[in-house]
Amino acid sequence: MKYHLIFLLATLPLSSVACHQEELLNIVLIMADDQGWGDVGYNGHPHLQTPHLDAMANNAAVFTRFNSAGSVCSPTLASVMTGRHPSRMGICIANCGHLK
Repeated sequence: MKYHLIFLLATLPLSSVACHQEELLNIVLIMADDQGWGDVGYNGHPHLQTPHLDAMANNAAVFTRFNSAGSVCSPTLASVMTGRHPSRMGICIANCGHLK
């Protein structure tokens, strides 16, 4: 099975709190198309090996409960990239519409 991973790396400075350089947070958002909750090693999959994701999960906070703006890839990705509801951009289903 082929997985398409989208890695988005952003440094989030805490502007409302006085922070030193070493206190800035690194946030890594990993979105995978057609990958289920149990399709990674750290959630107990018996055959799929995901050593890099397992190492990240063991050394960081893992958030496993969330909602997306769409049930398929295109609307979800558009909403993550823009912060807007996909229908406001005309991206209502997979492969429908595009970001300007």
